[in-house]
Amino acid sequence: MTQAERKPAAAKKTKKTAAKRAATLAETSAPARPAASGAAAKTSSKPAPKSGAKTGLKSGAKAGAKTAPKTAAKPGGGTRARAKPAAAKPKASAADSATVRTAAAGAALGTAAPGTADPGTAGAGPRAADPPKADHPKIYEDFDALSEYLTEISGKSQHVIQEFFARQTDLRRMTGDLPHDPLNVSEAYQEVVKGLAADPGTVMQRQFNLWGDYAKLMATMTRKMAGEQVGPTAAPARGDKRFAHAAWNDNHLLDFIKQAYLVFANWLEQTVAQLEGLDEHEKKKAEFYTRQFLDAIAPSNIAVLNPEVVEATLESKGENLLKGLKNFLEDIDRGHGELAIRQADLDYFKLGENIATTPGKVVFQNEIFQLIQYAPTTQTVAKTPMLICPPWINKFYILDLQPKNSFIKWLVDQGRTVFVISWVNPGPELRDKTFEDYIRQGLFEALDAVKQATGEDRVDAIGYCIGGTMLSMALALMAKKGDRRINSATFFTAQADFTEAGDLLLFVDDAQLDAIEKQMDAAGGVLEGRAMATTFNMLRSNDLIWSFVIDNYLKGKDPAKFDLLFWNSDATRMPKGVHLFYLREFYQNNRLARGDMVMDNVKLDLGEVDIPIFMQAGETDHIAPYGSIYRTARLFASKGNDKVQYMLAGSGHIAGVVNHPDKKKYHHSVNVALPESVDAWRADAERHPGSWWPYWIAWLNEVSPGETAARTPGEGGLEAIEDAPGSYVKVKA
Repeated sequence: MTQAERKPAAAKKTKKTAAKRAATLAETSAPARPAASGAAAKTSSKPAPKSGAKTGLKSGAKAGAKTAPKTAAKPGGGTRARAKPAAAKPKASAADSATVRTAAAGAALGTAAPGTADPGTAGAGPRAADPPKADHPKIYEDFDALSEYLTEISGKSQHVIQEFFARQTDLRRMTGDLPHDPLNVSEAYQEVVKGLAADPGTVMQRQFNLWGDYAKLMATMTRKMAGEQVGPTAAPARGDKRFAHAAWNDNHLLDFIKQAYLVFANWLEQTVAQLEGLDEHEKKKAEFYTRQFLDAIAPSNIAVLNPEVVEATLESKGENLLKGLKNFLEDIDRGHGELAIRQADLDYFKLGENIATTPGKVVFQNEIFQLIQYAPTTQTVAKTPMLICPPWINKFYILDLQPKNSFIKWLVDQGRTVFVISWVNPGPELRDKTFEDYIRQGLFEALDAVKQATGEDRVDAIGYCIGGTMLSMALALMAKKGDRRINSATFFTAQADFTEAGDLLLFVDDAQLDAIEKQMDAAGGVLEGRAMATTFNMLRSNDLIWSFVIDNYLKGKDPAKFDLLFWNSDATRMPKGVHLFYLREFYQNNRLARGDMVMDNVKLDLGEVDIPIFMQAGETDHIAPYGSIYRTARLFASKGNDKVQYMLAGSGHIAGVVNHPDKKKYHHSVNVALPESVDAWRADAERHPGSWWPYWIAWLNEVSPGETAARTPGEGGLEAIEDAPGSYVKVKA
């Protein structure tokens, strides 16, 4: 080509390059236009590229597919940008990932996957993410905003680091050197090492098994890359949402990493489980912390391997990572040097406004509880009032989240006068309170107050979780003393026999209890709310810890507006004496079930309780296993009480209890007999669809008959102090 021929070609190339730059500038600087409502948005004849183009995560897909708009030549040789509008398609990344996260967390708490309804409705899941505002540029488009963002992060980082070291200094000043192993994990793994050393033949065989599994994996992947349809060497367990993204199967590299992790995880768990000659408690503890380790090293927790995080990063041009860092620093700051992961939007819900809204009045209070009486919705009510004793580990409004899933409101609508104990969120001033104080100043004074308010001598009682454990102990004492103030007792997932109490038994050896005692002393004589919440979260770490690490810190998502997770995050403190008594006397020594518990100088015996008893358990409850609750039911029936009934509900510790009949969810199984084993009970039980609440209320109406005129809070023998839900429940830990 001659010099003269090259000049027009170069000029043409220059114009084309300038057109591309102008088009790119027009696309990135112009504010986003909201999608048209009702009418289809006009688009070019070619389909718009999908949001978050496959980004090379699926095999055969091109990485970073370009979506630059076309340019058109102006008359006279100039160019103008003509941006090709994208098809009106909603983005799924923000709302959908939040829904997946809350669904997983809901499953861990024993709930169904939430929908995307407004959180003001029953069982509400997170609201769909608001669409981006047209006048709000992205951080990567506004360098001033980016500069301010980075400055804020830098300042917060310095503050967090200073507070962290200050806090460590304060703790050492109060308690001396902090324990290096407060959970006593090292002793468990010392037992594992001893077991391995004692059986080298088994160790060698297990090693050969691991090599063999990896060889199978390599062969499988080779065949898959050659185009064969082959099944996986290792597959995630049913319900494992970590590898739900299609790229974990379609992308050969990610599929190999996933299966290699699963092969190793299965091998390690089986190796620890098959060791013989170990102390049983230490072996179970080693198995538990092995699962914690494996959950932590999952490839889904690594940003560059998680396809959802990669897509979010490419789509937002890294803005998610900046937001994630900001979320991380805010959570450390909120935890005063410790990571306090937010599971829900802590600012959205307001007690008494959009959560815990059933009308009522506080009619009595002392230093450890307020008593709430709820307003009637029927002209007549049952003669015997109802007193609910919730756990003090959490707050009572799990039974009153929203009007359409509120057990309290439903019970009021059934014509019951409902009283609820709302425990104080104790500070150091209550450090010397004991478990017996919670019975005397709590339950017994509540019984007296109900009598003052209604004139009735007896109540029907409900005890939930540890509230039910306390109610069991109180009933045994009342049986000894001839106290007949409780007409019937219902227990929601409550244990009195802790022989089979599940994974929480792993936290109650002497070394760990000593560490907990030091921790409480350092906090002024109370157990901080985060400590117990962390323990419960560890029981389902993938759903209640790592899913939020991914969404909050790697994807940079805002916490969901989800009522159940808000309640789960609203932790409470516990007095040192109360908590240590519960762990030592119930979990560690199981004194009440063994007949060794002493109160008022008398030994307590659950078999002497002769009132009607209804025991509810959850099939998938990981806090109070259904077998443990069955043992408790048999204790109540051990000396001839034929009015004890056990019922097994679908789901777990929360949704197994809070399951409104209108939802038509889950199931429940009933069997009036109490054979020797829970397996024998299940073999003869009748299974029914839906909520167990109607079955229970029919039982209650039989054992607690009679009607009277409706009772209005404050118009009986006690004056109203303030509106429900009261002020004690609003105190934050």
